[in-house]
Amino acid sequence: MARITGTWLTGPPTDSGDSEAPGYRGELYGLPREGVGSLASSGRRVGALFLDWFIGVGVAAVIVGGFGSSTVPLLCWFVIGVIAVTLFGFTPGQYFLKLRVGRIDANAPVGFVRALARQVLIVFVVPALFTDADGRGMHDRATGTALVIAR
Repeated sequence: MARITGTWLTGPPTDSGDSEAPGYRGELYGLPREGVGSLASSGRRVGALFLDWFIGVGVAAVIVGGFGSSTVPLLCWFVIGVIAVTLFGFTPGQYFLKLRVGRIDANAPVGFVRALARQVLIVFVVPALFTDADGRGMHDRATGTALVIAR
């Protein structure tokens, strides 16, 4: 006799019956399917993060005079990220990859508090690895932001 509740081996149901499921990433937030304003892909997000990290390491090397400590590059990366997102809406790496951070609840700048909270969560790396159906990381969900294509 089969169990009514199923087991973890059966996996998720094939048809959820949810007619409200989004057709593409970002549809729930009113973002376009592709082009300017659409959600950034995971590859571009990771690329921007690596560029920002290399910039932070370079700035730290100039400040310290070498590559001795791992705390100084992290601090430089953190400060650059908070200041850049607060003032411009993007980090240097995001700028080079034509991305920007935007609020999904309003057409307004990200602001210092959201930029700071977003950067604090990214420091732990793990929130950025877990994404929702739209591809937004936990840090974006927690701060009400999204990384979108800027140009």
